[in-house]
Amino acid sequence: MKISKLAQREARQLFRSCQTNGLLDAQRVRRTVALLVDKKPRGYVEILTRLHHLVKLDIELHAARIESATTLPAELQAEVTNRLKSIYGEGINYTFTENPALIGGLRIQVGSDLYDGSVKTRLDNLEQSF
Repeated sequence: MKISKLAQREARQLFRSCQTNGLLDAQRVRRTVALLVDKKPRGYVEILTRLHHLVKLDIELHAARIESATTLPAELQAEVTNRLKSIYGEGINYTFTENPALIGGLRIQVGSDLYDGSVKTRLDNLEQSF
C-alpha cells in the first residue's frame, strides 16, 4: 500500500512525540494510537500503518540478541551488556540464547549490526578459502 507524504510526515511527528530522552515511551505510543483511532482524522489508517512501521524499526534497533554455544556465566553476561551499553547507549533489551551449532564464541545482533565471533563462522570462512 502506498502511503501519502502527508501521512508519512504526520506519522514521523507522532513518533517523535512518543519519545522521551531519545527512547520510545510505550505509554505514549498507546495513547497516541488510541487518540488516532478515536478521532479518525483523514488518512488515519495510513498514519497508523506508518507509525506501526516506525515503532517496529525502533524496537528492532533497540533489541540485542546474544547467542552462545553454552550458557554464559552471570559475570560474562554483565560484561557483554556493559560493553553494548557503552556502544549503543541505554534502552537496549537483551536476550541471551544458546545455540550449540556455534561450537564456541559469541554471535551478537543489535538491530542490523552483527558481530559474529563464533567458531562455526570461522570454520565456514576457512572452508570457503580453499
